[in-house]
Amino acid sequence: MEELPSRAAHMARSLAGAVSAKGASGDEVAALSRAFHLAMGPRVDLLDDDHHPAYLHPGRGPLILLQDVGTVDVSVLMVAALHESRDHELRVPAAEVEAEVGPAAKAAVESIPRPGDERLVERLLTLGPGLSLAALAERLDHIRHLHVRKDLVDDWAPTYTEVLEAWLPFAERTNPQLARRYAHWARTFVKRI
Repeated sequence: MEELPSRAAHMARSLAGAVSAKGASGDEVAALSRAFHLAMGPRVDLLDDDHHPAYLHPGRGPLILLQDVGTVDVSVLMVAALHESRDHELRVPAAEVEAEVGPAAKAAVESIPRPGDERLVERLLTLGPGLSLAALAERLDHIRHLHVRKDLVDDWAPTYTEVLEAWLPFAERTNPQLARRYAHWARTFVKRI
C-alpha cells in the first residue's frame, strides 16, 4: 500500500487501534486498513485541502460504529469506509473495490441506497443488520459535517427533510445510540435552515 499523507496516516492508525481494541485479529485490521487506504485514494488525488470535511470521511464512519455500536463485524466497517453517499467524484470505482477488497464488498457497497433515491425508505428497510449500520454511520458522518459544507447550502433543507422522513425513523428501528445521534443532529441543525 502506498503511504498516506500525515492526517490520513493518523486516521489510519486511529482506526487500526480502535478496531484492535475491540478484539479484531491482525488479518481483520489489515483488511480494514486496505479498505480505508482504497477509499482515501480519490480524496488524496482530488482534494487540495486535507481539512476538507470529506477528506477523512472513510475513517469516521467506521469510528462511529466502533464508538457508538461497539463490536462490529470488520466487513461492515469496511463497507462504511468504502461507501460514499455524497460526493460522486470521491467514490472508489466498483471495479477497484472488487479487485482490491472482493466481490462481496463491492456488492455490499452497491446495495446501500444513496440520498434522493426514489425508493430510499424501501431500500433501507431491505438492508440486513450489518449493512443498515454501515449505511447509517456513513450518512451520519456526512450530515454531521453538512454545516461546514458551504458548497452544499442549497442541499441543507432537503437533507434535513430527508433525514426526518427516512434516516431518523430507520435509525430508530436499527440502533438506539445511532437514533439518538440522528435525533440530536435534527434538533440542532434545524436552527441553521
